[in-house]
Amino acid sequence: MSKKKKTIAGSILVQGGILAIAGIVARIIGLVRRIPLTNIIGDMGNGYYANAYEIYSIVLLLSSYSLPVAISRLVAARTEKGQIKTTQKYFRGALLFALISGGLACLVVFSFADTLATKIMGEPKSAMALRVLAPTLLIFAVMGAFRGYFQGKGTMVVTAISQIIEQIILVVTSLVFAKIFFTIGSKYGNVMMDPNYAPALGAAGATVGCGLGALASLFYVMVNYQLYVKKVVSKQVVMDPTRKTENMGRVMLIIFLTVVPFILSTVIYNVSGIINQSIYNHHMEALGEFDLKTLSMGVYSGKYKVLINLPIALANAMVSAIVPSLSASVSKNDRVTARMKVQSAIRITMVITIPCAVGLAVLGKPIVGMLFSGEVDMAARMLYIGTLSIIFFALSTLGNGVLQGIGKINVPVINAAIALVFNVLSLLLFLKGFKIGIYAVVLANLMFSLIMCVLNHIAIHKYLHYKQEVKQTFLIPALCSIVMGFATFLVFLLLQLITKSSKIACIISIFVAMIVYMVMMVVFRGFTKDTFQELPAGDKMLRFFQRFGLFR
Repeated sequence: MSKKKKTIAGSILVQGGILAIAGIVARIIGLVRRIPLTNIIGDMGNGYYANAYEIYSIVLLLSSYSLPVAISRLVAARTEKGQIKTTQKYFRGALLFALISGGLACLVVFSFADTLATKIMGEPKSAMALRVLAPTLLIFAVMGAFRGYFQGKGTMVVTAISQIIEQIILVVTSLVFAKIFFTIGSKYGNVMMDPNYAPALGAAGATVGCGLGALASLFYVMVNYQLYVKKVVSKQVVMDPTRKTENMGRVMLIIFLTVVPFILSTVIYNVSGIINQSIYNHHMEALGEFDLKTLSMGVYSGKYKVLINLPIALANAMVSAIVPSLSASVSKNDRVTARMKVQSAIRITMVITIPCAVGLAVLGKPIVGMLFSGEVDMAARMLYIGTLSIIFFALSTLGNGVLQGIGKINVPVINAAIALVFNVLSLLLFLKGFKIGIYAVVLANLMFSLIMCVLNHIAIHKYLHYKQEVKQTFLIPALCSIVMGFATFLVFLLLQLITKSSKIACIISIFVAMIVYMVMMVVFRGFTKDTFQELPAGDKMLRFFQRFGLFR
């Protein structure tokens, strides 16, 4: 590997790694929260929470979720050219955009919560949770402008720490308020003779934590921005030779034209969730399966999606790292460097997500049983069927970021729209043709991720002239993961017989899986000397394997 390629890979690894670690830590904290939360509000409560959160997520996407990535692209391109004064004006424009879009989103959701919950999701009791979530939309919009600014400046630390702060506050407050609201709901539910009122009100209590966590995170990024401006930007502004900056009207127009394609791409990419839930809920209502509808959706959202989203967090982190970096390379017309960055990001993502997919498929049932109460078999079957979507979603998410980073921001919109058509058709086929219930949602979600992944790869090849390396990126990690899967399954069965405890056997088997995969990757040269040199403490890890003759 050339020195330049090492530097590029290392840079992507460091920046993506910071966000990846923070994202995974945040997801783990969120996972830990869902365990006691499920014990408090149950699978029914998770169902109400899931339906409210799905609507909230789409409105968040429409209003501001893509703002950090879009703003980071604008800030990175102008910072690269030394236009610090213009950069600051774009940030102020982003804040104004966030206040307008977030404020409107908050008002719409709060005012029309009952209509959204009933007409779209077919779950009237989700309106309480949705109304509580409304103010969080404004908070996230403003915070998105700050996060995008720092990411455009090439630092992921502020975003990473803010994510962890958000999750810590969210966990504590959501559990406290879920318990308080559930207790109150139980009393009123007994009077109203409605056993589902307590889970619905408990779900609303859990959403209180979302707002408080976001508020704490916003305070952190605002403080850091003030310090950064005082220590760094104020000096850079003095050195900036630019005499005339763009007027605010033009700035707002450019922000709008940049953000909207990002929003459309992200919304269409994620709207499959709300469409799937809506179709499924109304289908089950027509069959008279009201409680099964809510319970199965609670298992899908509160167990299955929580687990598969853990490794996908890496791809989201890579997107945040690679978009401003690619924008800077493209602005200098350096396509060679851009292709190197794409290759490094994809390889790092696959080396981690492929074994995660295999591991969740093999140990799905014991992992669910160890972490969650309530329905276990249904969640385990979902994992057996749908874990491949981890790989496809990771690739398609990263593909979105690459296309956006090289300026082809409309292409993911078209690709997502095509994938969405396949998603809906497959859902209707599995739901009404094969009559497989909630598993139809899992398979439709898998189909969407597969089509999106393929279309994005074709587009990247076309516009960046990028040729994907297959052996090191896919074949070796897949082979090592399969070997790991067989070994882990056998170890789990043996330990279960010895210990008579599924939980103990599962925990030990997870550690065995990590060791087996690492060793196999070294044996089959999935990890090279260059790979270790890019990793934190890589030299020490390399010397360890050299002692056993695996590297010379």
